[in-house]
Amino acid sequence: MGVLDARVITTLTGLETYLDLMETSEIRKVCIPTIDDPFYEIQFGIKYFLLRKEKYYDSHRSYFSICMNNDFTQIALQEPQTESLFAVKSQSERKATKDLLGEWFIKTRAYTESIKEVIKEVKKENVYNEEDIQHTIETVKFLEKLLKLTSSDIQNAPIENRDLFQITTTI
Repeated sequence: MGVLDARVITTLTGLETYLDLMETSEIRKVCIPTIDDPFYEIQFGIKYFLLRKEKYYDSHRSYFSICMNNDFTQIALQEPQTESLFAVKSQSERKATKDLLGEWFIKTRAYTESIKEVIKEVKKENVYNEEDIQHTIETVKFLEKLLKLTSSDIQNAPIENRDLFQITTTI
């Protein structure tokens, strides 16, 4: 790993340092549309180091989701109720975090490899009926769409709170 593989965001609490390492990116859940929740969703956990004044560093893992409607024409970033990557940040810090996701994170090896690993796992799952087959096909289609996201897709996506989630941006 080289120095160029890291990104830093300055916040009121310190310097958040992000590294492009496999262990810094995890996929917590993947959901496909249902009657109750008509959106695709993938929740990422990103580990970063918070460098505080007069301290060495603390390691943190925070989460966010990428959500799309059922025909992949609209996208939004979603904050979980707890451990949000956007929590306790000013508007400028939230924008810097969103920029980090669009300009760096979706282009990292950690992002790509974590999605490819989930695709492999989904394809390995045993399918027993037509519903399982359809679920697998839909999940893989969504994951493959995530591999094609661009910086502008993320930049143009609104950041929604979990309780207020409504997709309003078109890809």
